[in-house]
Amino acid sequence: MIPLFNAGKIALGSITSAKMRSTLTVLGIVIGVAAVIANVSLGASFNQHFTNEVTNIGSNFIYVQGMQPKLFYENQLKIVENTPGIAGVSPMKSQTAEVTYMSETKNIMVSGVGEDYDEVAKTQLSEGTFINDNDGYVAIVGYDIANEKFGRNLSVRNSIDITFRVGEDEKITRTFKVKGVIQNPENTMVQAYNDNEAVIIPIAVMNEMLGEKDYGGVFAMAEDPATIQNTSDEVDRRLARSFGISERDLEDKDSRPYMTINQAEILEQTDMMAAALSSFLTAVALISLLVGSIGIMNIMLVSVTERTREIGVLKSLGFTGFDILFLFMIESILLGVFGGIIGGVVGIAGAYAVESLLSLPVVFPLSLIAAGFIVAVAVGFVSGVYPARKAAKMKPVDSLRYQ
Repeated sequence: MIPLFNAGKIALGSITSAKMRSTLTVLGIVIGVAAVIANVSLGASFNQHFTNEVTNIGSNFIYVQGMQPKLFYENQLKIVENTPGIAGVSPMKSQTAEVTYMSETKNIMVSGVGEDYDEVAKTQLSEGTFINDNDGYVAIVGYDIANEKFGRNLSVRNSIDITFRVGEDEKITRTFKVKGVIQNPENTMVQAYNDNEAVIIPIAVMNEMLGEKDYGGVFAMAEDPATIQNTSDEVDRRLARSFGISERDLEDKDSRPYMTINQAEILEQTDMMAAALSSFLTAVALISLLVGSIGIMNIMLVSVTERTREIGVLKSLGFTGFDILFLFMIESILLGVFGGIIGGVVGIAGAYAVESLLSLPVVFPLSLIAAGFIVAVAVGFVSGVYPARKAAKMKPVDSLRYQ
């Protein structure tokens, strides 16, 4: 058997002596490996992006939304607040209203909330301070409302008029002073509620204007992300009992006059979306790799034909069929190694460019790069098996006579 070092030198000599053939062979591996690494990286990046989106909605949030009006009152708020595992709650109520600023009126979603809403919903302000339960006619405006909705930008201490429709014909208007402006949020795709395009006021003031006492829903924060599902289920059970829903009907979601959603459930859904996207991208990449491997095999077969006389000379010098097989396999593996290195660099660069362009998190697991390199070597090995066996089986006399 030829020593591995000598076989490597002979294989490298063969590769460098036929630069065009070797380049085309390596190119097939480069394209396939780059596609695998780039697409799998993009899948992981989208997964991280979706996770960040959900995390930005709130801190371990549990959101309970009434499916009909006049459903939640102070009693239901206390039930949620007193549930073990709940760290904070805020009532919430939303209604479209006419918002007027500098004689310009727009229809905007106005939400009444409690003073803990900024903590449970992770609302960050670019200026000003958040409302508290003792505030009167003050408002927090979303980033889009402050900077894009009106002809002139809104800032702290500006005044706006908010008009609610009460009943069919009556309207009630009050003047609110802007107390804070919400920071431009990073999350834009997955949101329980879009603060960016809303005006937030104290819920007590909102109910006073509307002449009501109910809440549209409850936004709560669990103490521990590890137990958020159990906490959410306990909230669900306690609320269900308060509405007279029996234990045996809890499994039937339609039996409740409200819906409950939590961060863990949304993360599970987005993980499924990301997994499906990642599987699709990986399948496309593997098809590219398959096409590349077929190209490698074809070029290696052509190489065997071109080097028929060389094979005859080697066998006449005493090289065995196994030696010829070994030489061709080493050459294929080296081509796979070169293709893996170049393909890895190209794939990482391509994924980084796309992730930067789409403002996605840059994710490059080391296992991904290692897998790409191993796949490249494996492709080179597998693609070279048949051509190498064909070369090894050639008879020396026939090889030397080949023109």
